[in-house]
Parts: sequence; C-alpha cells; structure tokens
Amino acid sequence: MAELSKTEDVREAVRERYAAAATQETSGCCGPDVTCGGEAVFGAVLYDSESRDAVPEEAQEISLGCGNPTAVAALHEGETVLDLGSGGGIDVLLSAKRVGPTGMAYGLDMTDEMLELARENARKAGAENAEFLKGEIEAIPLPDESVDVVISNCVINLSGDKPQVLRETARVLRPGGRFAVSDVIADEDMDEETRRDMQQWTGCIAGALTRREFEQELSSAGLVDIEIEETHRVHEHAGSAIVRARKPR
Repeated sequence: MAELSKTEDVREAVRERYAAAATQETSGCCGPDVTCGGEAVFGAVLYDSESRDAVPEEAQEISLGCGNPTAVAALHEGETVLDLGSGGGIDVLLSAKRVGPTGMAYGLDMTDEMLELARENARKAGAENAEFLKGEIEAIPLPDESVDVVISNCVINLSGDKPQVLRETARVLRPGGRFAVSDVIADEDMDEETRRDMQQWTGCIAGALTRREFEQELSSAGLVDIEIEETHRVHEHAGSAIVRARKPR
C-alpha cells in the first residue's frame, strides 16, 4: 500500500472507503467483521440492547465505530451535540433522544453516500432535532462557541491533521463544553510494520495517536481535565479508549 503523507491523500482514501461502506460494497474503515481475540471490537455490538433498539436497523448495520461515546458524554436535556464523522447516524440519533426536543444533535460527514443514508435513518427514527451537515472535521461548518458537547466514534484517527481537528473542536465548544470520544489509541511501542497493517484492516490510514500524543494535542488545543481510559483491545498494539476533556470556562 502506498504511503499516504499528504492530508488530502488521506482524506480522499477515507472518503472512498466510507462511500463504499455506505453502499455495502465494503465494511468500511472500522467494520463489524473485525475481531480481536475472537471477539467483535467494532460496530453496533458495542452498544447495549436498549440503545440498539432505539435506532433503525440500517443505522446499526452501518455502525463502524470502536465504542459508544453517547454512553459517556453525560448528555442533558436542551444541549447541542456535534458528532464528528457521523456515518450512518447512530450516535446522532441516540444523542437527539437524550437532549430531547429542546436540544439539537448535529452530524458532520464528508461523504455524500453516508449523509444520504443518515438522513434516511433520521427520517425513519422521526428525529426532528437531528441535522446532518456536509463538511470536513478539520473545518467544522459551525460558528464559534455553538456546541455544548463534541462526540466522535473512531474517526479522529482517520484524519491527516489531527491537531487541526482538535483546534476546531475547541473553537466550536462553548466555555465549559465537553469533549467525549471513542478512538483508537496506539501503544508507545507500535512499530511501523504494525502501523501499515492497521491501515489495511481498520482504516487508521494516518496512524492512531498514542496516549501521550493525544494528551499533548488536546492540551495544545486549549482543552483541560483530560482523561484517557482504554476500554478494550482492538489490535496487539492498540486499544479502543474513551477520551474526555473540557473547554475552560
């Protein structure tokens, strides 16, 4: 596989794989067919049955994440939530239910095929307070300080410019706003051969950050109260983790 060094090369590769996933041509970057130690480590299996029952089956089938960020985001009635790389919409729809009719849940995705699928899933779910935006997570199409919570499910590792993603996250968060994502965290001793292998089976094309790197980039973006907690292994040299932080008041 050719090395992808430019942000635009990474972006286009991810776009192609997610477009194919939306049309069921492939399982996508992080798919339910990926296992570690004989157990599924990506997809809707990571959500509890109550959450799965709350969304259309189509949203479950296209779920490509490595966790359940809505379970740890502590969402409240009336809040505005943004899901980076919303895919088929499962986390947006769950967020829309939790923030209620006085709240708002935005999904951001750059893939037309995924946006079409997510909007159809929202229609089936009757989620009137869910909206899906086209754009890139490195340039979020929302105003400054307009969001209470930013969530994401195994997407930030796909970006070719992760520091910019986190700077944009800090920009759109209101003072006191929360960052709560699930993402792949690389072990410190991950070798380059393993990184290339991960690109093939999880779509971590730009390479997952280590815990130390993630903490440094969150801090550089101006976020505080940083917590990183591994939830399960997804590879011999990487794990899925819940990453939390907050924008200072």
